[in-house]
Amino acid sequence: MSQHPTGIHHLAFMAGDIKKHIAFFSEVMGCPLVALFDMHGVPGGLHAFLRMNDHSYFSIVQLPKVDDIPIEVGITHAGNGAGVSAPGTLQHLAFRADSHADLIAMRDRIRSHGVNVIGPIDHGMCQSIYFAGPDQMTLEVATPGKPLDPNHWVDPAVLAKAGISDAEAALFKAPTAYSGPSPVPQPPYDPAKPHMAYPPKAYQQMLSTPDEVVLAAGSFTDPPVP
Repeated sequence: MSQHPTGIHHLAFMAGDIKKHIAFFSEVMGCPLVALFDMHGVPGGLHAFLRMNDHSYFSIVQLPKVDDIPIEVGITHAGNGAGVSAPGTLQHLAFRADSHADLIAMRDRIRSHGVNVIGPIDHGMCQSIYFAGPDQMTLEVATPGKPLDPNHWVDPAVLAKAGISDAEAALFKAPTAYSGPSPVPQPPYDPAKPHMAYPPKAYQQMLSTPDEVVLAAGSFTDPPVP
């Protein structure tokens, strides 16, 4: 039983025009559309899934009035792989290509749709191509390369720059397994911990609701088309 994520189930990006995003990630990137439905429990929301493989999907969310929110490079979006954006935002997204030949095939497919692509560039740990997606997305496709060996790829000088001690680095490289009881009860609310942005009263009510009640009340298990 794994105690850490084993991959990405889906990555969800916001769209003001979901059709524009579906067209790009289907036609340009080659990912088939496999789901499009009213977003569960979110009035006015649309939710799309495009297949990367049997385990990973690219997801797009459209909500009302999203087009009224300005895109600001350097704040909401990085604009390129070296650009800045606000803490907590996605600086760039790298898709996987299984081989160098697949990477070049992806580059050629994307360019054939009139989208400019830079690369490949060899980073030692992977080879990458870079391009933009709808709404100022900063995108990359990278070959997996060899498994990363922390003895060669964790730089002691950069650990110091990041304020990470040798003892902390040892813990980060080999996280301690959880061996306590299950299920673990919801911990008391601690404002110092990360929290989702819900109205405070509603959020506190959600936190006090038993897991089995959340499961029963919030689940949508049937596909939209019988």
